[in-house]
Amino acid sequence: MAITMQNFGLTWTDTDGTPRAAAVSYDKTSAERRQAQLEAGGCTDVEVVPVTPGELPRPRG
Repeated sequence: MAITMQNFGLTWTDTDGTPRAAAVSYDKTSAERRQAQLEAGGCTDVEVVPVTPGELPRPRG
């Protein structure tokens, strides 16, 4: 049985209102950890989004 790696990216809005997106991809656990860090830092609209290898999410807005 083959193991399929799923990659995730993050999008969020900085505390100054600037839309951002992660420049790296994460595994699910790491993405959720980073999401918690961003939310603790005051960022809003933090979302974990699935991405394909070589793809990165685009900032909203």
